Amino acid sequence: MANFLTILSEAAGEAHADPTAFGLNATVWVSLAMLVFLGILLWKGVPKAIATMLDNKIAEISKQLDEAEQLRLDAESLKAEYEAKLARAAKEADEMRARADAEAEALVAKAKADATALIARRKQMAEDRIAAAEANALAEVRAATAKAATEAAAKLIADKHDAKADLALVNDAIAAVAKI
Repeated sequence: MANFLTILSEAAGEAHADPTAFGLNATVWVSLAMLVFLGILLWKGVPKAIATMLDNKIAEISKQLDEAEQLRLDAESLKAEYEAKLARAAKEADEMRARADAEAEALVAKAKADATALIARRKQMAEDRIAAAEANALAEVRAATAKAATEAAAKLIADKHDAKADLALVNDAIAAVAKI
């Protein structure tokens, strides 16, 4: 700085003398003040206090790092635990889905079997009704045929047989009974 001022003052055309006190210039006084200040700092134990403060800060940071590491380990264990729970839940869900699918297939198979059995029963009932209706119709036809045949025979007999033919039939019947 002094050189700069010297250069400036020479540039301005003025020559100044550097200030001194007790024969020492400003640079020496600043150096002496700095040495005295550093000596006082050493005498009062400031470096030791700074070192202690830094050691305390290092210990605190180390403690925080240890806590952070423990928290990380706890978080990893929780993560692993929840991943295991998630895997178990997924497995249980798959098992439940498989059971539900099996039950659904069983219900469908049972419903098909029940429907087939119901259709078979209804078919058998319809066939039985048809058979009964056929038997009833056949009985009615036989009865009507027998009635018609009886009426026709009675009419034929009445038309073709007179009292004389009846007498011959009666006599033949008596003779047949007498032979027995």
